[in-house]
Amino acid sequence: MCDLSTRKRALALVAQGRSLNSVSRETGISRAAVRSWQVRLEPLPRMTVPPPGPPTDEVSYSYLLGLYLGDGCISAHPRGSGHYLRIACADSWPGLIDACAAAMRSVNPSGNAYRVQAQGYVSVVGYYPHWPHLFPQHGPGKKHERLIALEPWQQEIVDAHPWEFIRGLIHSDGCRITNWTTRMVAGERKRYEYPRYFFTNKSDDIRKLFTNTLDLVGVEWTSLARGSDPLNISIARKASVALMDIHVGPKH
Repeated sequence: MCDLSTRKRALALVAQGRSLNSVSRETGISRAAVRSWQVRLEPLPRMTVPPPGPPTDEVSYSYLLGLYLGDGCISAHPRGSGHYLRIACADSWPGLIDACAAAMRSVNPSGNAYRVQAQGYVSVVGYYPHWPHLFPQHGPGKKHERLIALEPWQQEIVDAHPWEFIRGLIHSDGCRITNWTTRMVAGERKRYEYPRYFFTNKSDDIRKLFTNTLDLVGVEWTSLARGSDPLNISIARKASVALMDIHVGPKH
C-alpha cells in the first residue's frame, strides 16, 4: 500500500501534464490507482444552479409574496444543497391551500409544491436552491423584529399587480367578517349588519407595505390599536369593502 507522499508525487506528475502511462512507468503504480486518487483527492466541482432573475409569472409571484410575508418561511436543506419555502395554511380554507400550491408551482423554477399536514394546518412546501434570491426578505429571526423592505424589482411587480399582493396578505394574516350594530328607528331598535376586512401583523414594515398598496388601488383604511400597538388595519367604508369584495373576497 502506497504512503501519502507517493500518492502526492504521482498526482504532481499528472498535474504537470504527464500521461497516466508515463506516471505509472516512473512510479511503478498502476494507472487505475492513480486515476482513483485523482477522483478521491481532486473531486470535480458540484454543478450549481445560477441565481434566477425576476419571476416570469408576476401575477402568481405577487400573490405568493403576500402569503410569504404573512405566513411563510425559508429554511436551508440539512445538507446545504438548497432551500425549502414553506407557507402555513389553515385547514379551514382548502381553497386557499389550493391557490397557494398553484402559485408556488408557477413561481418555483423546478415546478414542485407538495403539502405536509400538521395539527390544524397544512404547510405548502417547495424545494428550490435559490428561494432567498426570489424572497430576499429572508433572514434570521422573526420578521417583525427586523427590517422588511421590497427590492426595486419586487416593488415593480407589486405596483403592476397590487390586488394579488393584497389578496396574499389578506389570505395569510387577514379576514373578512360581518359586524353588527343596533339603531333606534321610529322608536324601534333595529339590527344592522355590515362587512369589513381586517389585516393584523406585528411588523410595522409589513403593515406599511399593505397600506401603501391599499392607497395605490384607492381603498380607504384605518389603523386600530391592540393595547398600545397599532397591529390592526381595518377596511370598513362601503365603497372600499365593495372593491375588496371584487378583487379579494372572503377566504374559502
